[in-house]
Amino acid sequence: MGSTGTVLALTTAADYGADLVRHESIALIEGVGIEGDRHAGNRRAVTIVCTGELAKAAADHGVDSIDGVVTRRNIVVDLPELPRKHGTRFSIGEVEFEVWRDCAPCNLMDEFFGDGAQAAMKQRAGISASVMTFFEFVS
Repeated sequence: MGSTGTVLALTTAADYGADLVRHESIALIEGVGIEGDRHAGNRRAVTIVCTGELAKAAADHGVDSIDGVVTRRNIVVDLPELPRKHGTRFSIGEVEFEVWRDCAPCNLMDEFFGDGAQAAMKQRAGISASVMTFFEFVS
């Protein structure tokens, strides 16, 4: 099980398309996800994106950076890469997660970061995961 990384940002949205709310801390509930987030209770309970993959996408896209918060993922973590194989367990700090699937970048990435961003972010737009342990994350 791979682990660690520094949490840089925590966000939730109450409903699909709702404005993101940034948090100093969030409650991660085993088998549920993030308390108050629209994905809580779903297989796609928590979405996570990392700085290393975003840096590679930005380089391929020809821009200085891609803001992890703007990708609308719940957790932005400072790691070189994330596991993508379904069922892989990993941890960030004290929280254990299990990979559900890769998050394919949607066409909004082109809208947010310019034409071609969606293609540059393939296999770099984060993952969705299940929470395997209860914990309160603090950024």
